[in-house]
Amino acid sequence: MAIEIVRGTTLKEVSRAALEECLSQHTGLSGELFIGYPIIATASGPFLIDALLVSRDIGVVVFDLIEGHEPGNYRQRQDDAANKLDARLRTHSELVRRRDLRIPINPVSFAPALPTHATESAIDEYPLANRDTLIEHLSGMTWAAATDALYRSALSVIENTSTIRHSRTRRAVDREDSRGAKLKCLEDKIATLDSMQSKAVIETVDGVQRIRGLAGSGKTIVLALKAAYLHAHHPDWRIAVTFNTRSLKGHFHRLINTFCLGQMGEEPDWEQLRIVNAWGAPGAADRDGIYYEFCRVNDVDYLDFKTARSKYGMNAAFARSCQHALSQATHEEPAYDVILVDEAQDFSPSFLQLCYRLLDDRKRLIYAYDELQSLTGMSLPAPEEIFGADSEESPRVPFGGHTHGSLSHDIVLEKCYRNSRPVLATAHALGFGIYRKSRAQDDIGLVQMFDHPRLWEEIGYQCKAGALQPGATVTLARTSDTSPKFLEDHSPADDLIRFVSFDRAEEQAKWLVEQIQMNLSSDELRRDDIMVINPDPVSTRRQAGPIRKRLLDAGIQCHIAGVDTDADIFGGDLDSVTFTGIHRAKGNEAAMVYIINAQDCYDSRFGLAEIRNRLFTAMTRSKAWIRVLGIGDPMRGLIEEYENLKSHDFALQFTYPTQEQRERLRIVHRDMSDQERNRVRISERELSKLVSRFESGAVHVDDLDQDVIEKLKQHLLQTG
Repeated sequence: MAIEIVRGTTLKEVSRAALEECLSQHTGLSGELFIGYPIIATASGPFLIDALLVSRDIGVVVFDLIEGHEPGNYRQRQDDAANKLDARLRTHSELVRRRDLRIPINPVSFAPALPTHATESAIDEYPLANRDTLIEHLSGMTWAAATDALYRSALSVIENTSTIRHSRTRRAVDREDSRGAKLKCLEDKIATLDSMQSKAVIETVDGVQRIRGLAGSGKTIVLALKAAYLHAHHPDWRIAVTFNTRSLKGHFHRLINTFCLGQMGEEPDWEQLRIVNAWGAPGAADRDGIYYEFCRVNDVDYLDFKTARSKYGMNAAFARSCQHALSQATHEEPAYDVILVDEAQDFSPSFLQLCYRLLDDRKRLIYAYDELQSLTGMSLPAPEEIFGADSEESPRVPFGGHTHGSLSHDIVLEKCYRNSRPVLATAHALGFGIYRKSRAQDDIGLVQMFDHPRLWEEIGYQCKAGALQPGATVTLARTSDTSPKFLEDHSPADDLIRFVSFDRAEEQAKWLVEQIQMNLSSDELRRDDIMVINPDPVSTRRQAGPIRKRLLDAGIQCHIAGVDTDADIFGGDLDSVTFTGIHRAKGNEAAMVYIINAQDCYDSRFGLAEIRNRLFTAMTRSKAWIRVLGIGDPMRGLIEEYENLKSHDFALQFTYPTQEQRERLRIVHRDMSDQERNRVRISERELSKLVSRFESGAVHVDDLDQDVIEKLKQHLLQTG
């Protein structure tokens, strides 16, 4: 038993530290202690509670922290805090029976510097404690009617996540065994943040803080709540939230607005708390972006996308534009107190450097990322490498972990609350090519692999057999701690995930429309519960056209995100089935996800790692069920990989590649620009012509320069 401590902002540092020390000695008590949290909306404005303990053992304890020897009017402060919290909890029917609140609220004033004789004069209804008497006061509290469900509900309300985690509108269901009923149950169960997510929301450090986690671990929600929490505490701070996927803008706006209304009783000041694009452009405020603002405030050249693409190429346009701006800026002007970056895995280090230089001296940069979702095939370097060294050759941003009891600069969200174990393991198996068959003698089957084996443990896998080290065979499986069982218990594995192969595109379209009709008519799902993803980012409109026509003819409203809607909106409150390419899908989720044309992700001569990453990202959009559809032999190849995984009970069994093999994977399966691909094709044609001349006798080996022949042989032997 232990108390998890989540440290928010407080000016009462001495009493805060003393409270934590006292509670850490109370080994018989469990629960979560929040410092500087929650903030309660009242008619007179936001009301900040100094500290609050939520415990299944004793209920809720509201702490009034006192610095120094003068308790002041602590009875009034206790009444104010208890009454405001009581009013907050009573708005949630699950916490009330008739007219009685089902969870006890116990106010305590804690004054560590007060002598014991001074605390003994307090009235029993208004406990006043110091270091020596606090545990005695807590030991006298009980919560006889406690249940796990009631405790989790109270936590959810206090964290203010229940309205955020639930669907936008109340879900009406008639049958207890329908998909809609199962989805409602899932949403209820994930409505509470876990302790690590709470820390990520509330704890903020001076300097750089990174938040790492799998898809579905809550990174986007954590960043949104963190931005809102900081804004509530520091309304004078200028805060920016930015991201790679434009369709996340509306999602962030809704999350932050909901949280601020719940905590502050009013919408945020959108001038101080800004949700901005990464690139940006001149014009209206909604076109603004971090890169454009850096160029404007530092009076350096701004490159729009068209110019940057022409100058640097499609893939390097933004990264090189940021590098150019950084090289031009000599005396940066700080523009923000805090910048929060979502989807950092899709940004170059130069963009994070640009954010860093836009901040004031405290350099509060918070970035969240998932290495496995990178659509570029490249993972982010360590902070020491990203932000470089100072004039004394010391890292500007040293990351050495953190000691017990301190705030963390590096938070790892291990648990996945979106994808069930079978879905997540399948996404990983296909993304890495765990069960992919070798195509040639030098092909080990794998498409890509972590350089650091222990990363598998950091993302929630456990070594079941073998060893996590290069050259060794290993079996990895997810645990119930990192993949909660309730995410898969609602449906059998063969319903959670299905692969379906077709001979023609028309068959795929017909089957998909019939399934969506069934989802809406008998499964009790809503149109906004359904997402259809085309992994190829450039062909979505063309591929979706025939399917959408069938749906519209059947009276089912549907849209293509970013085409039929504003670029900053994905689905929003639209009562419509969403079609999307892979880039707009990132950061979004749906209960039922259909992936069409998955055969395009099976194999590729160029950029197979990126193409497999698209499939991984598409699969991890599902928070309940997924259907992977494709055409022809390549689709049957994907199904064969899936069946192999299923025969291993969704465990990943493979031989960990050596450093040399990993380097070769990066070369063989790397993404290439159009120019690079053309160079390869030209070289192949030239080699083919040379071979033909050898075979026809038009040219003999002895006719060629022997130095050139030797160099060619060496290169061929190195890769043979």
